[in-house]
Amino acid sequence: MTTAPRKAGRVRPAPTLEDLAARAGVSRATASRVLRGDSKVSERARQAVLEAARDLSYAPNLAARSLVTGRSDSIAFLVEETEERMFADPFFLGMLRSAQETVAGAGKQLVFTVVNRPEDQERFLAYAAGGHVDGVLLMSLHGQDHLPRRLEQVGVPTVLTGRPLSDRRRLWYVDADNVGGGRLATSHLLASGRTTVATVTGPLDMCAGQDRLAGYRAAVEESGMGPEKTLVSVGDFTVAGGYAAARALLERRPDVDAIFAASDLAAFGVLRALREAGRTAGEDVAVVGFDDIPAAAEQEPALTTVRQPIAALGTAMSRLLLDRIEGRDRLARRTVLPVELVLRETA
Repeated sequence: MTTAPRKAGRVRPAPTLEDLAARAGVSRATASRVLRGDSKVSERARQAVLEAARDLSYAPNLAARSLVTGRSDSIAFLVEETEERMFADPFFLGMLRSAQETVAGAGKQLVFTVVNRPEDQERFLAYAAGGHVDGVLLMSLHGQDHLPRRLEQVGVPTVLTGRPLSDRRRLWYVDADNVGGGRLATSHLLASGRTTVATVTGPLDMCAGQDRLAGYRAAVEESGMGPEKTLVSVGDFTVAGGYAAARALLERRPDVDAIFAASDLAAFGVLRALREAGRTAGEDVAVVGFDDIPAAAEQEPALTTVRQPIAALGTAMSRLLLDRIEGRDRLARRTVLPVELVLRETA
């Protein structure tokens, strides 16, 4: 008994851009613009091309397109923190989620990376300068960090979250109204009859930490109360940092009856310190946080906080960067989004 060799099945050739354009009833150039995420295309043409791409299971040849356009169609989401800090703070995850949605909607890939050492910075700078990304969304800038300026100098457009502490006239950023939020929180505490209002700050090598402290001080001065250094306890944006700063504050000023914490995570640390000291949040000591992360409403008691628009920040940063990559004119270098006070049980 003999068996004949099985004939190999024919491999169906991958559809080309010309096939896609013909299927959609548009020109090759229009199909290409839709796939690049170009906004200068009618909605009717865009839908036709996307539907045809689904029908044909069309996958663009990214390598070939990169040779033609000089672009990688990738955006870096860069966080200058440890991985532990990045994944522990819902602020970063919210920003990452909204950035991913916006970048993917433009037909580009988001590349996530964390750097927290000088050698990490140098490695990323070389990677970006090598054409592997078209632009950078940069989170959590500390101190006089010159990475954004260096990225711009090698031709990589960069947009920051938060006001930079250096090179601010040359850099592009999107921020929440941190000064206004600090003032809003502190004014609420003062208006509620609290007389000894303290603050647990964020890290003072970051614009958000400095600006929220500036808002606190502005509200105290507007109330007619003189500033007291003993009511300012330097912390950071973590639970552990808030706890340590609150313990030091309570030892120094046991008469405190209100605390503005510069982040919700820091406020959670403040609540723990108050419990250990036998104080009742919302009664003995009013507490206001900043961010309005999901866990704020789930605390016992629920945390009063300043809500910053986390999703809108990520979207605004991504859109600004995409516009810069496309070379659009008359873009604002500085965008500041409003915040609001969310009243719950702690104040």
